[in-house]
Amino acid sequence: MRIDTGNRTSGVGKSGSAGRSGSRADFVPTGADGPARAAGSAPVAGMTGIDAILALQAVGGPLEGKKKALRRGRSLLDALDDIKADLLIGQVSAERLDNLATMLSEIRERSDPALDGVLDEIDLRVQVELAKFGRYPSA
Repeated sequence: MRIDTGNRTSGVGKSGSAGRSGSRADFVPTGADGPARAAGSAPVAGMTGIDAILALQAVGGPLEGKKKALRRGRSLLDALDDIKADLLIGQVSAERLDNLATMLSEIRERSDPALDGVLDEIDLRVQVELAKFGRYPSA
């Protein structure tokens, strides 16, 4: 006995009816009561990546703080050298003292007690020299 069917499968590689179901529309609603087409949404993941990169650039690395501290320290030492030279010749510039007082107020981080002690002594000396000129900066 031989059974023949009209639906023969000759290979596994052929696509079946499941593959064709999305290619044609079997049901299309008519009229204005049909569902509206959903609006496409903008990709959110792309902007999140850019925001994260910008935030990381703003933070800076661990060496960035050290480099900034070194620059401030060198500029403070240069200003102190200029004032020392002025003191040796007996002509201290009030503008240099004002600049040094401004630098001292900006440089404080209150992270190292020994460094803060040295900065306090420098600030006191600047205040004394400014007082000699009749300038009494606010403390």
